Amino acid sequence: MIACADRSILQGRLERDVPLARYTSWRVGGPADRLYLPADRVDLLAFIAELPAEEPLHWIGLGSNLLVRDGGLRGTVIVLHGALNTLHLEAADGSPLAADAALPAGARVYAEAGVHCARLAKFAERAALAGLGFMAGIPGTVGGALAMNAGAWGGETWPAVAAVEIVQRGGTTRWLSPDTVHFAYREVRLPEDAIGLIAARFKVQADEDGSHAAAVRSQLARRKATQPVGRPSAGSTFRNPEGDFAARLIEAAGLKGYRMGGAEVSAQHANFILTSEGARASDVEQLIAHIQHTVRERTGVALQPEVRVVGEPLEGQS
Repeated sequence: MIACADRSILQGRLERDVPLARYTSWRVGGPADRLYLPADRVDLLAFIAELPAEEPLHWIGLGSNLLVRDGGLRGTVIVLHGALNTLHLEAADGSPLAADAALPAGARVYAEAGVHCARLAKFAERAALAGLGFMAGIPGTVGGALAMNAGAWGGETWPAVAAVEIVQRGGTTRWLSPDTVHFAYREVRLPEDAIGLIAARFKVQADEDGSHAAAVRSQLARRKATQPVGRPSAGSTFRNPEGDFAARLIEAAGLKGYRMGGAEVSAQHANFILTSEGARASDVEQLIAHIQHTVRERTGVALQPEVRVVGEPLEGQS
């Protein structure tokens, strides 16, 4: 526990020297100096208020788009999934609405950053809402989707955003309009005072004939048939180059099933890297580099990783 000015004792759990493999979908990664599991939104803001201004800060939702090197992360890691999980329909004035309420003009879906994207998509489907079905194809949280403008099935996160709430040093927050944020394909640049994203309001429309929900179910069935669901991975490893697909290029380079240490290119979907028991982050990073080199050598295309690589290598690793 940590003493706090706003609350006599913080309610979350602070741990030290925590292996991050348990918090990433690749199941690899070295230790964080400190890791905080907030109890709720109020607790999170109180904790941030107590951090020194120079403290390095990292955010994890489901760790599904993250490769943490074997030497780990310096500073403090905050895990949002399991804590910031509020999700509801609201009117234009911000007042909550029942999920089965008639959809008034300007209605939005409010979701905190720890909400699983699939849960958000299912909530919208049950409320007969269109516009968020693509979220079912994103294997992460709302916070991670906002941070990278994640997308699936032709949809992207930021075009669906009505407003986003950022957190600042000192534990203060403010809401931003999307037109104050730069976003592009798998790229987001927030204002300099933003150290994290903790909630968003999403635009929705009525799915009056159920066609949106039917299309989502069709896409989910296709994903199950074509992607290695259930194996440790980070989803798509590389961005799709303009006018082409990373998976096609990797497969054309003869890399399906290629293995380095405990990491391998999926034989089912070439843009997925899978890990096995005993894998290290360095195995994944070296395989990423090998794929980039091979594809560029054979096709001239420079693949760009979609996943974020953070942290430090172990001593002796390059």
